[in-house]
Parts: sequence; C-alpha cells; structure tokens
Amino acid sequence: MDLNQNEKDLLRVIKLGIDKANSILSLSDSNEELNTRIAESEYLLASLDIDYKGKPETPETMIDSVSSKKRIAVRSFEELLTEANTNITEDIDFTDIFTPDEIKDNADTIQRLNEEFNSIHRLDNTDWAICSVTGLIAAAIDIILVGIPQKTSDGLHAGTMSDWIRDRFDDAIPPDKIKDLESAATVTYDASMNVDNRGNTVTNVYVDGLTPYLHRLVSLGHDPFLGLIFGVLDVMTGTMTTIDRNGKIVRQFMPNYSDRIENSFIEAIYKVITHFKSDVNTSMGLPVPLMALFNLFQFGKIGEQEQTIAEIVQGMYFDGFDFIHFCSMSIPVIIIELGVRISYAVKRIKEGYSIKDSIPVTINREKRPKLGTMLFTAHTIASAVNAGKVVVATNIGVENPFMAINYSQWLAFVKTSLQQLKWVLHEKPEMQHRYVMGIIENEWNEIYSGIDSLWESLRDEYVFEK
Repeated sequence: MDLNQNEKDLLRVIKLGIDKANSILSLSDSNEELNTRIAESEYLLASLDIDYKGKPETPETMIDSVSSKKRIAVRSFEELLTEANTNITEDIDFTDIFTPDEIKDNADTIQRLNEEFNSIHRLDNTDWAICSVTGLIAAAIDIILVGIPQKTSDGLHAGTMSDWIRDRFDDAIPPDKIKDLESAATVTYDASMNVDNRGNTVTNVYVDGLTPYLHRLVSLGHDPFLGLIFGVLDVMTGTMTTIDRNGKIVRQFMPNYSDRIENSFIEAIYKVITHFKSDVNTSMGLPVPLMALFNLFQFGKIGEQEQTIAEIVQGMYFDGFDFIHFCSMSIPVIIIELGVRISYAVKRIKEGYSIKDSIPVTINREKRPKLGTMLFTAHTIASAVNAGKVVVATNIGVENPFMAINYSQWLAFVKTSLQQLKWVLHEKPEMQHRYVMGIIENEWNEIYSGIDSLWESLRDEYVFEK
C-alpha cells in the first residue's frame, strides 16, 4: 500500500511509542517485584521490633496530599516525530506496527464490510424473478403482438397490436386532415427531389437519396427528435440539412422556399411539429428517432448482398420501419419500465421502507442502485430474445429479417447498459468506499470519545503541561 508523508510520519511516531513500551518492564512484573521488596522490608523491621506502620497523617498533611497533583509533560507531535526520525532510519509500514494476526483481522474486517455493502445491492431471488418475468413478458409481446412489418396489397401490416396502433393513427389523422396540415405547415426542408417535375433545379447541392420515398430519411428536419433542432433551425434560416445515402452531410440554402421562413422561434417549433403530424400517417411516414444518423454508417458487409449498415437501414425504412411502428415497438419497453419499477416499489414497502424511500423514480443512481440493475437485467433479457427473433426470421426466410429488430428495445438496452457500466466502474466503487470508511470513521469517533473521557478523568490527579 502506498502511504503519503503524513501517514508515514504517524507510523514512525507510533513505532517509537511501541519500541519504548517494549523496553519497559511490564506493570505486573514491576508490581510483583515491588510487593516482594515491601514484604522483605516489613519482615526486617518486625524482626528488629521497629514500628514500621508510620505515624498517622495529620489533617494538614492530608490537605497537602489532596491539593498536590502530579505534573506530566506532554510532548508535541513535532518533538516526537523528530525523535522518531532520529531513532528509526529505515522505511516502515503497517507490518512494523501490527502483528500478522492483527493485519489478517483488519483485512477480514474490510472484506466483511465490503460484503455487507454488496449484499445490500445484490439482487435476491425475488429481484431476479421480477426481472425475468417482466423481460420475458415484454419479449413475448414483441414476438406475438408487435410482429414484423410487411407491405401487402392492403397496406402495411404487422402484429395485432401494431395494426391496432396504426388504425388509431388512421382515425386520428385521416387523409383530408393530412391535406390541411400540409397546407398549414410548409417547411424549407421538405424538398422531395433535386429537380422538380418541370425540370427546375430545387437544390443547389445534389443530395443522393432525395426522392419521394427516401427524402424524409435523409432530411434531418423529418427526424422526430433531431427535427426539433435541425428542423427549427432550417425553418428560421431558409435551409435544408441532410445526410444523404452515401453519408455526406449537406446544409444548403433553399431559395425556392424562401416564403416558408419563420422568424419567430415559437412559430418555427409549431410549424415543425405540425409538419410531423402531416407526414406521420402517410405511406412513407416519419422515420424512427435518430434513424437518419445511420446514413453515416458506411461500413459493413452484411448478408448475401454484402450491404453496409446504412443500406440495411435505408431498406428497413423503405419496407415500413417508420415512426408508427416505433410506437408499437415501445410498448414492450414501457411494460418493462412499469413492471420493474412498480414491483420494486411494492417489494421495498413490504420490506419496511417508507413510501418516500420506495419511489421507483430517481435521477440519482446511488439512491436506487438495485433498481438500475434490475432495469438493465430485464432489458438485457428482452434484447437477447429479440436477437433470437432476428435469427429465427433469417432462418425461416423472411425477406428482410432486420425488420424483426425492436429498435426501441435496443435503445433502452444501450441506455441502461451505459448507466450500468458507469455504476459498476465509477459510482459503485466510490459508494462502497464511502460505506466502508463511514463505518471505520464511526469506530474512530468512539475511540476518540473514549480518549477524551480518559483525559477528563486524569485531570483530577494530574496536571498536563507542555
């Protein structure tokens, strides 16, 4: 163990005290020798018929005895350190202070305290059951009810729940309402081609993938998340920001759409959100959040056609992997979040914790470390099953097996994995150190309190002076 200079100085002073104590005869041996000498003296005086009892003390001598106190000089730490450095020249460590048995006892105590901390935050059988059940239920819903989107002559269809959610979007935003929204929310980033039907140039810089089928995937303004940043910026500056099919990032001014510019920040946000609504329920709806960033992933040789990741994601969007399907994929994730959090709270309350200490929502991982581990475990189980779903889809000949990916579930897995990694590598060791040192500090405080009590009791008999 590496010691700082203060710790080394303290050990030297302690070692000096130990060496001095070892050089002094034990108190029991001194008392035994003293009693022997007294007995011999009494025997000698008795044999000589001498009254050895002495004269009784007078009141004056008793007062002098009571009023007089022994004086003890107390040396400063600096003086002791100077003497220690003079007498102890070699380097010392804890092995020079403690015996092997004492060092082993200390190590065992630290290990026991660490195990106590780990036991507090280790998942028990009930916790594992909660994670497993919620994770498997979510996975089953993903397989049975979310399903795999497929284009048919009757439109896009997937699992029962996915179709039900898509029908609700149809009811909420029918075709006639889409037309009204499109008229009310014309934006600068909505070019669907580089050249319009009349042969007029729409873009100053050519954007590969700017087609009626893929323009919402390459335009960042159409991303349900990034659009709130880049879409608003484009509307206020008259620009269009894109990541084309080849991963090229282009931000260009759109002179033909200058009449769509909004100077007000609030109006720009309102127009972007309204434009989301006008696009979400169309045949080529909005992409899933952050999907446009996958256009940057121009690497990989996946499948028989050796496609890049960007090409695979572009194909998924073309086949119906859109925002409405994202909403369907999010249901299993929500089930895990609610199932684990509610079960965690109920279990905590049954264990005797207060409702305040059982609230399963916190931004401070250290307050609910076990909850974070349970969420990570449940999402890991569901993600593993989803990976199996993709493998099965590949083996049974699904045309595009990547459509079986539950994008929402993998986002949740990545999020909880990063949080768990941060907890394991950074937060947990710090919290564990504070836990162990807190207990040790309490024991030190008890020792200091005992020392203070001892000093107070000795003040009646001794005078301490420097």
